Amino acid sequence: MTQYPHLLAPLDLGFTTLKNRVLMGSMHTGLEETKDWNRVAEFYAERARGDVALMVTGGIGPNLEGSVLPGAAMMTTQDDVKNHSVVTDRVHEAGGKIAMQILHAGRYAYGPACVAPSPVKSPISPFPPAELDEEGIEKQIADIVNAAVLAQRAGYDGVEIMGSEGYFLNQFIVTHTNKREDRWGGSYENRIRLPIEVVRRTREAVGTNFIIIYRLSMIDLVPNGSTMAEVIQLAKAVEKAGATIINSGIGWHEARIPTIATSVPRRAFAWVTQKLMGHVSIPVITSNRINTPQVAEDVLAEGCADMVSMARPMLADSHFVQKAAQGNAAQIAPCIACNQACLDHTFGGKLTSCLVNPRACHEEELAITKAAQQKSIAIVGAGPAGLSTAITCAERGHVVTVFDKAAEIGGQLNLAKQIPGKEEFWGFVEWYRTMMDVHGITVKLDTVATPDMLDDFDEVIIATGVAPRDPGIPGQDRDNVVSYIDILKGHHTAGKRVAVIGAGGIGFDVSEFLVHEGTSLTESLPEWMTEWGVADPSEHRAGLAPEGPQPHAPAREVTLLQRKAEKHGKRLGKTTGWIHRAALKMKEVNFVGGVNYERIDDAGLHISFGEARENPHVIEVDTVVLCAGQEPLRVLADQLETAGKTVHVIGGADVASELDAKRAINQGTRLAATL
Repeated sequence: MTQYPHLLAPLDLGFTTLKNRVLMGSMHTGLEETKDWNRVAEFYAERARGDVALMVTGGIGPNLEGSVLPGAAMMTTQDDVKNHSVVTDRVHEAGGKIAMQILHAGRYAYGPACVAPSPVKSPISPFPPAELDEEGIEKQIADIVNAAVLAQRAGYDGVEIMGSEGYFLNQFIVTHTNKREDRWGGSYENRIRLPIEVVRRTREAVGTNFIIIYRLSMIDLVPNGSTMAEVIQLAKAVEKAGATIINSGIGWHEARIPTIATSVPRRAFAWVTQKLMGHVSIPVITSNRINTPQVAEDVLAEGCADMVSMARPMLADSHFVQKAAQGNAAQIAPCIACNQACLDHTFGGKLTSCLVNPRACHEEELAITKAAQQKSIAIVGAGPAGLSTAITCAERGHVVTVFDKAAEIGGQLNLAKQIPGKEEFWGFVEWYRTMMDVHGITVKLDTVATPDMLDDFDEVIIATGVAPRDPGIPGQDRDNVVSYIDILKGHHTAGKRVAVIGAGGIGFDVSEFLVHEGTSLTESLPEWMTEWGVADPSEHRAGLAPEGPQPHAPAREVTLLQRKAEKHGKRLGKTTGWIHRAALKMKEVNFVGGVNYERIDDAGLHISFGEARENPHVIEVDTVVLCAGQEPLRVLADQLETAGKTVHVIGGADVASELDAKRAINQGTRLAATL
C-alpha cells in the first residue's frame, strides 16, 4: 500500500494513460540552446527513468519574433524536427512521455523584433513591441500551429501552449496590455479569441491522439488582470476548442508579488486552481511551491487538482517520483526554492543547474561512477560543501569519515534555517542527516580534527568554512556589538534599535530576522497573502487586494548599512533580490550606503560619507550587528600543507564569498567525482 495513493494513481486521457499524476513543469534550462542534443536528451531521459509521468520542455519559439531572446531554440524547420527527435527517442526508450512547450513571448521577447497586441512596453524588457495588424496576428497563429505539427513529427507526445505568465497569448487577454478596438480587443470575448483560435486550429492540425496542454493564467497579479469568472469562462472555451489538459500559470513575470521563491508558503496557490475544479471535465494541473510527495498528495487528496506540476524539484532530484513510490521519500534531495542555480542562471544567460544537485543539466559531463580503487577519505567540515562531497564519495564506493567541531551537521545552513522565509533549510539539513545514514558515512561531531588524526587517510578534504571578517571599527569590542552568528544562534537578543553593518546576503537575512516576530509568514498562508496584498480573484480582479500590501509592524527599528555607494542588494540573486528589498522596505528598514564606520560609543554608531568623510553623524542604536563579510577558515589546511600533506580545500575554506553554498556544493561534488 503506497503512502501516496492519489499522487501515484494513473490518469487516463482516453487515447493514452499517464502512469501517475506528476508533471515535470517547463523550465528554461538553456540546454536546447547549446545545440548538443545528446545532452538535452540525457537531461530529460534521466527524469523519465525517475518515473515522471509527463515532462514539458523549456519554452520553444514558434518564430523569430516570438522567441524569448536572440538565439533561443525554435521549432520551425525539418532540422529542428531531426534534432528534437533525438530527445523524444531517448525519453521513450526510458519509458517516459514528453510534451514540447510552444512559447511565444510577445512583448517579453528580448529583441527589437518583438510583437504584441498593443505597443505597450514591458517593464522587464528594453524593447517596445510592434502592434500586430490582422495579417500579423494570422502569421502568429499559423506559426504556433506549425510548431505543434513539427513537434508531433519530432515524436513529442504533445505540446503545451503557453498562455500564462504574461506571455503573448496572456497579453491579448488582459486590458493592461491589450488596448485594441478591433475583433481581437475590447470585450472579454474578443480578447480571448486568440488563445481559443490557437487551441482550435492546433487540434485540427494534430488530430485527436495528441496531448494539448493549455497553460492558463489562474491569477494574474497585475493591474486589470482577469477575474476568476473570466478564467473559468476561458477554461471552458479552451476545453471546447480541443485542449486535453489545463495547466496552471501563477502571476505575470512583471508582478510585484513573489510566486515561487522559498519565502512563498508551500502550495500557496493550490486554492486558486481548486476554484476551477468542476467547471471543466478535462484534467486540471496545479503548480508552484509543491516540493514534497506529501504536499503533492495532500493537494490532490483535497481536490485542488487532478495533477501536480513540479519543475525545480525535478532538478534537485530526478528520481523524485520513484523514491516516493519505493517508500524512500526521506532520500529525495529537496528543492529549497532558492533560485540560485536555476532561475538566476537562466536570467543571467547561464546554463541552468541546481544548488542541491550540481548534476542537473550536466548529466553527461558530471558522471558519478564507481571508483576503480576504494579509498579512505577524511572530510573536515560538515557544512554543505563537506556533506555533499561525502555523499558523492560514498556513492562511488569510498569509505568516508566526516569530522566537525560542532555538535550537529549542517554548518552555516543551521544559521540560514533560522531566517523567516528560509524554513526549507530545515529539511535540507535533515536530508543530509538521512544520507549520512543511508551511505554508512562515519560522522564524528564535537571533534576538532588535528593533522595527526588525518595521517592514515588516503585523501583529506578540508571544508572548514569561514570566519566572520573583522571590520576593525573602533569600539566594536563593546557589549552591544555582536556578530550575526550570536544573533542567529540566540546567544544575544538585539535591542529595539539596531544597526546592521554589511548589506550583503547575510545582512539582508539578519535584518529580516530582526524585524520579524511570531510565526513566519512562510508558515501562514493567510498572513503571507495579507502581507503581499494577494486576494481571492473571485472577489478582486487579478487577485490583487484593493488596499495593497498590509505588512505587520516591524519588531525593531533597523538600519542596514554598507560601505559601497550603490543600491542595496545589488549582488543578491537576480530573481529574488527584489523580494528581499521589498520585504525590508515594507518593514521600514532604513537603507544607508556609501558610509565610513567611524566608531561606536555610548552615543551610538558614528558614520560619515565618501572619501572626504562628509556629513558625519550618529545613528542612535541599542545594538550593532556585524555582517561585514567572511574570511576562509583554513588553519588546518595550512598546517597540513606545511607538513607536506596533499589536501583538497573546498567551499568557504577555499573562497569566502557570501557563504556561497551553490559554489561550495558544486566544487565538492566535482572533486568527489574525480577521486
